[in-house]
Amino acid sequence: MRLATAANEAYKASLTVSELLGCKQCGGDRGQDEVPGRGGEGASERAGGRRRGRAAGDARRSRSLPASHPNSFGERSPGRTPLKQPPGGRGRLGLTAAAQELGIRIPRPLGHGPSRFIPEKEILQVGSEDAQMHALFADSFAALGRLDNITLVMVFHPQYLESFLKTQHYLLQMDGPLPLHFRHYIGIMAAARHQCSYLVNLHVNDFLHVGGDPKWLNGLENAPQKLQNLGELNKVLAHRPWLITKEHIEGLLKAEEHSWSLAELVHAVVLLTHYHSLASFTFGCGISPEIHCDGGHTFRPPSVSNYCICDITNGNHSVDEMQVNSAGNVSVSDSFFEVEALMEKMRQLQECRDEEEASQEEMASRFEIEKRESMFVFSSDDEEVTPARDVSRHFEDTSYGYKDFSRHGMHVPTFRVQDYCWEDHGYSLVNRLYPDVGQLIDEKFHIAYNLTYNTMAMHKDVDTSMLRRAIWNYIHCMFGIRYDDYDYGEINQLLDRSFKVYIKTVVCTPEKVTKRMYDSFWRQFKHSEKVHVNLLLIEARMQAELLYALRAITRYMT
Repeated sequence: MRLATAANEAYKASLTVSELLGCKQCGGDRGQDEVPGRGGEGASERAGGRRRGRAAGDARRSRSLPASHPNSFGERSPGRTPLKQPPGGRGRLGLTAAAQELGIRIPRPLGHGPSRFIPEKEILQVGSEDAQMHALFADSFAALGRLDNITLVMVFHPQYLESFLKTQHYLLQMDGPLPLHFRHYIGIMAAARHQCSYLVNLHVNDFLHVGGDPKWLNGLENAPQKLQNLGELNKVLAHRPWLITKEHIEGLLKAEEHSWSLAELVHAVVLLTHYHSLASFTFGCGISPEIHCDGGHTFRPPSVSNYCICDITNGNHSVDEMQVNSAGNVSVSDSFFEVEALMEKMRQLQECRDEEEASQEEMASRFEIEKRESMFVFSSDDEEVTPARDVSRHFEDTSYGYKDFSRHGMHVPTFRVQDYCWEDHGYSLVNRLYPDVGQLIDEKFHIAYNLTYNTMAMHKDVDTSMLRRAIWNYIHCMFGIRYDDYDYGEINQLLDRSFKVYIKTVVCTPEKVTKRMYDSFWRQFKHSEKVHVNLLLIEARMQAELLYALRAITRYMT
């Protein structure tokens, strides 16, 4: 089966009535005797060879791999029982008709594809002849029981996607210091800090499937004290990681009966940084809610204009924004010249590099100027977003955020990479306390940083390393992280204000990202290139958070 067909089938499979009947939000429920299992979907029980679970699991199993199929996550998928067709050979349409005969309301999907920002046809057509992507989709589906919309958008970059899926699989499902339900609950806590209902909904379901206590989902105060104690670190790490000290670490490691071990804490820190960054990707690429989650479906019939107010997800996108391309008033020639101007600046900067090099004092001064200016880069329509109750209950101090510090002119201390860096310090610490994870994360960082197709918009054979480094270092600059060998004057040459606004919003306040922001930067570039930008943003952000947290742990240990 070709990739396009596989992706389309996996996406459309979520429309089956059997899956929707098994979704709490759609009025269904999972069986009382269902045995929680790994993978988040279609849990099974092997005792006596008898399988139990909701109808959704059966529908997914019918599209899964044979029992002997090895996947790229280093394990074999369990055997699956194919779904039997109803009498008369009725397929999905037959099930729909049968449900309607029983008086069951049939929901319809909202939105048009995995992303609100990217046309569905562009995503599903990517790499239609690519056997590697077909295998990745199959492995992801076998491991998780689903192909989520994040995976479908990351399909633009298969090399990165493979590393991402491998790392996430290890963090959530393989052997590690934390029990499975703790891992998903920490994912909920991290995603909720940025009001990312998409990730919260996914991990609420996964949390329940692996045996999590439903009472914990009523609010953080109902979770064990050990997890409640993690709330402060989650808050600071998400919004002001430069404030993390060894006292934060000591408070968690010496909390008497609620204390964390060092290995558990490193696992938790990696999960927190992973999901803070993934929330940035979710908003930055306009990921649509899954069909079976809140905001992904409706029972209302289509309106005359094929649009209704309930199509707006997450509550922060206006009707005008959904219907009007704000960049539409910019001529093709104008955006073409923007690309040409950017390439000319890259050529000029390269020539300057070859001719002379700025002094250390000058580069330090340029860093401080860029760091100070980055504090005041905000969108003109920047407004407070009030978190919904179903998200805010998973974290405390909802008023705490990045904007508080920047608007009051508070100083961000400088973190010199030469004193503490990922390659020489963070990597070894993570690998020592959580074996193999350091290697997986390091591989993911390198792939994102070095990923290139040597193209820029309509141009080919372009060296984009200068531009990629400027994006990565600008993000670290916003967090106070400085590279002594980098000339920060290049950032203002390569990144215009609209691009800086988008970067700052995606990284620091992703819940405020709008389609207008996405459309307004790099207007002549392809969607795949904008997704590529988002991969750089989330990995640079994750590394920045990890550096501050791991430095604090190192200081505690010494």
